[in-house]
Amino acid sequence: MQIYTVGGYVRDMLLHRLGRPVSEGGDRDWVVVGATPELMVSCGFKPVGADFPVFLHPQTHEEYALARTERKTAPGYHGFVFHAAADVTLEEDLRRRDLTVNAIAMAEDGTLIDPYGGEKDLENGILRHVSEAFCEDPVRILRVARFAARFPGFVVADETMALMKDMVNCGEADALVAERVWAEMIRALAAPAPIRFVDTLIECGLWLKLFPGLALPDAPLRRALSEAAEAGLSAEARFALLLSSAEPAAAKKYALALRASSEAQQLAESYCRLKPLFDAPRTVANAAALLNTGDALRRRERMLTVIAMRELLSGVREIPLRQALESWCGINAGEIAKAQTNPKQIPAAVLQARTQAIAPYFE
Repeated sequence: MQIYTVGGYVRDMLLHRLGRPVSEGGDRDWVVVGATPELMVSCGFKPVGADFPVFLHPQTHEEYALARTERKTAPGYHGFVFHAAADVTLEEDLRRRDLTVNAIAMAEDGTLIDPYGGEKDLENGILRHVSEAFCEDPVRILRVARFAARFPGFVVADETMALMKDMVNCGEADALVAERVWAEMIRALAAPAPIRFVDTLIECGLWLKLFPGLALPDAPLRRALSEAAEAGLSAEARFALLLSSAEPAAAKKYALALRASSEAQQLAESYCRLKPLFDAPRTVANAAALLNTGDALRRRERMLTVIAMRELLSGVREIPLRQALESWCGINAGEIAKAQTNPKQIPAAVLQARTQAIAPYFE
């Protein structure tokens, strides 16, 4: 029985040696060659795998998977039959992985096993598929695009892009389910260069399938998305930026279709609904309408994020609006309500007080 470290941990360790920036630590995965499930259990490992044998280490609780091969039996990414046995070699296990840079193993003594040239591709900054098995799993299109966003200095190999285009054109990518798309997308948008995720999907043709009818990113949006990454804006806000050109109903439809998180849905819908008020002349009345429509009192943090999105898209700092937001939220509605003899007049009185509070910022 031999145990090897594989996956993102080995890749990022080599990137660090090459002096390339690594934004996050890769997962430390383990593969076991020459073992059986019975042997693993006898060594104290706890079986947890449903589709193929995966075991938890008795002390560290890290996952150890038996070396395996896989065979495509049906469309989509569920249609696989896995074979895990003591006779499966390390090279066979690595061959089923997505990219050469993720198909490098490290023995316990630090020796690298790199049968598919992953270390060379790391040195040259190339994202290249390992084998023709790549086209059997459409999620790998999204993973390549995510790695392009995570490693801005890397390029997708021409032959890999050609495979991705074929997967889209032949309908293999139609088997993607929303939850898997969203899981990859939100990670990619949190990466240092999220626009590269978008550009990669546009180039292979998947973007228009995910967002039919949505305008492609223009120069202001591309700039805003890059600056959002530099400013540390949340991945959900970056997603909302991508939908900023849509009508509110369309933005909601896109977000729901992807099973986007509630925060991402609300940010996208809020910005698109408030866009006409952002575009209107910044008078006291319009500013009050914007803050009131955006439910700024109860959703102050969301309003701050929406304002930040607007600033990135327009290139203009909204200092008066930010100051107005604080004054708007500072009005004590309870005290105003106590002063009203007619309960029906309370909402109008509170709105009037808030409007008066923000008036100095727009005179």
